[in-house]
Amino acid sequence: MYLVTMLGNLLIILAVSSDSCLHTPMYLFLSILSLADIGFTCTTVPKVILDITTHNRVISRVGCLTQLSFFNLFGCLDNVLLTVMAYDRFVAICYPLHYPVIMNPHLCSLLILVSFLIIVCLFYGTGLGVYLSSAVSRSPRKGAVDSVIYAVVVPMLNPFIYSLRNRNIKRALQRLLNRRA
Repeated sequence: MYLVTMLGNLLIILAVSSDSCLHTPMYLFLSILSLADIGFTCTTVPKVILDITTHNRVISRVGCLTQLSFFNLFGCLDNVLLTVMAYDRFVAICYPLHYPVIMNPHLCSLLILVSFLIIVCLFYGTGLGVYLSSAVSRSPRKGAVDSVIYAVVVPMLNPFIYSLRNRNIKRALQRLLNRRA
């Protein structure tokens, strides 16, 4: 799952950066979402893999705080980007003739800032819910499954849900593969 997450998200970043037809706000947000998903997954999964292979579950206080900080940073970034992408699609559908004027760089920056303030509360709430429910249930297996879904499965599925089903992304990837071949 870790490799699929990395490959899927790297393909999205590569497709968007290499195809000038995809240099629009929506695809820029998609590539940043892919970058955030890579960071989100890389924050925890390598340590988990190391712990499994060495049978050592110890983490230092500084390591734990650093990991938690990056985990929250990338998780919040994911949520902010999803909110901004929803607004971008709303404007594109409801106001297609005004879209270039409305979705200017200043507004995009403002959207990210305002969304961040709102999403932080929601993200911390869901994260706390996962960890508190595992503490209440006292089932380490259930807690591990919840954590894997939260930290690995969702970032793995994001490229498929948001990008790889998109016709323009598919064309960009096809052109990219044809150039490489």
